[in-house]
Amino acid sequence: MTIAARSEHHLNIDSIRVGYSAGRTFTEIVHGMSFSLARGEIGCLLGPSGCGKTTVLRAIAGFESLLGGRIALGGRELSHAGFTEAPERRGVGVVFQDYALFPHLSVWENIAFGLQRLSRDERRQRVDRLLSLVGLASHARQYPHELSGGQQQRVALARALAPQPDLLLLDEPFSNLDVDLRERLALEVRDILKELGTTAVLVTHDQHEAFAIADQIGVMHQGVIVQWDNAYNLYHRPESRFVADFIGQGVFTPGTVDLPRQQVHIELGSLPLWQGINACSTTERTEQVVDVLLRADDVVHDDASPLQAEVVRKAFRGAEFLYTLKLPSGQQLLALVPSHHDHAIGEKIGIRLGADHVVTFPSESA
Repeated sequence: MTIAARSEHHLNIDSIRVGYSAGRTFTEIVHGMSFSLARGEIGCLLGPSGCGKTTVLRAIAGFESLLGGRIALGGRELSHAGFTEAPERRGVGVVFQDYALFPHLSVWENIAFGLQRLSRDERRQRVDRLLSLVGLASHARQYPHELSGGQQQRVALARALAPQPDLLLLDEPFSNLDVDLRERLALEVRDILKELGTTAVLVTHDQHEAFAIADQIGVMHQGVIVQWDNAYNLYHRPESRFVADFIGQGVFTPGTVDLPRQQVHIELGSLPLWQGINACSTTERTEQVVDVLLRADDVVHDDASPLQAEVVRKAFRGAEFLYTLKLPSGQQLLALVPSHHDHAIGEKIGIRLGADHVVTFPSESA
């Protein structure tokens, strides 16, 4: 079956529902979820454990059947209720969390494994090009156990790309690597995918990985995408409290919207209101009690400020400290401070607002 050619997207996920039965109990994991990607675009499903993101990836790969909705790739329908095209016929490559390399095959042989249909010369040229692209040309004759985790990840990526799939799926591909390597490798993977023009979907719980690799990110919660957007908007323009709380580091502090003056008043001062008020309930009142999202980079350390806050906790981040500060009211907030300002727990420091916009949500206390 095919989907009408009017679709301008390469991958279309249209209102899919996925679930499973365990004995007499049925559980629906994904509830009518939709998103799409243009050819060559990299998307990411980002969310906490148990939100359904890996289930979506398995459905796209053909490992899970749909209860409803449709999945189409390049105008060709791959899944709908009652029909699931076999994984090997989908033109979809998968990089698994554990890499799943063949231990008895060399790096070269692992990458060449799915290329039996090619001639010997074509296979050699394809593998040699990918080895060069992932920076492992000098490791072609080594075996997986002789490689580092990052090198094994590159081999798995090259093997998945070797058949030139229409779509590449990456299932938590960096989770086995140390924190410092993850983001750097994510950037390298992005460069490789962009050079090849490969459409890809990444699944991760790590927002730094998502920000490093993806063009578009879908934040998932309880089986649905609550916001599909770019990294900048997810951080600065969250559409829900869940996204605001999940992305970045911040706290909610009580505030009052002054509509005539187009300001929000909080304990630290006043902020211009130009973004976020649409998240508040609209009433004819000139004042609304709201919760204001303050990120750690919205609070600036300033010795000259009359507003003092007590250092409650501190975490060294190399170039910065992440301070947890307590205001005179008892309200706590976060602040990123250059690490040459090394303040002791219990010490009071001057702070001021450094935000140039404000995101508000209806007050939970109200």
